[in-house]
Amino acid sequence: MSNNPRPARVELDDGGGRVLIEWVDGHRSVYEARELRINCGCAECVEEWSNRKLLDPATVAADIRAEDYLMVGRYAVQFLWSDTHYTGIYPFGVLRKLCRCGECGN
Repeated sequence: MSNNPRPARVELDDGGGRVLIEWVDGHRSVYEARELRINCGCAECVEEWSNRKLLDPATVAADIRAEDYLMVGRYAVQFLWSDTHYTGIYPFGVLRKLCRCGECGN
């Protein structure tokens, strides 16, 4: 994994049910939308001081979709979720760590 991961391309697939990221180092990551939504690190989903998760995964619909995304500077992606949650920012390093492929070993 690159020490400074940056996406070359972000794509929403399967109607937003999957997020595909092609990294500048050539690696490709595929994320299920629900998994990304459950891993949101915003203050509404994670207690700011203790890092205790506030979001109950059971409350995230199985068919949640990423309806759109915004690049946040040169460090993160913000997804616009079908459950109207828009405050989560996913730093590139966090996204790369969430990759579940065999190469990344997560």
